[in-house]
Amino acid sequence: MKKYEKAISLVLVAALSLSALFFIIKQNMDAAILSMTLMFTLTNFFRSRTFKEKGHDKEANWMRKMSIIFAVLSVLVAIVMLNG
Repeated sequence: MKKYEKAISLVLVAALSLSALFFIIKQNMDAAILSMTLMFTLTNFFRSRTFKEKGHDKEANWMRKMSIIFAVLSVLVAIVMLNG
């Protein structure tokens, strides 16, 4: 992963973490859960890329699958928020 990609991933994950904390303090649990699932999606995605670059294919595939699961869960949470 290039230096600027690592910085971008760090900023994105930090922003989502802070937004989750903000929504927890504001007691908006739906938005907090959405922020957390998006954060997990990004962290697993970037971890998958890092494992792939290091040659850990089995771990990279596992992290990619976890990223996809959290992405689907994020969409489901967003749908629940819009309908609820």
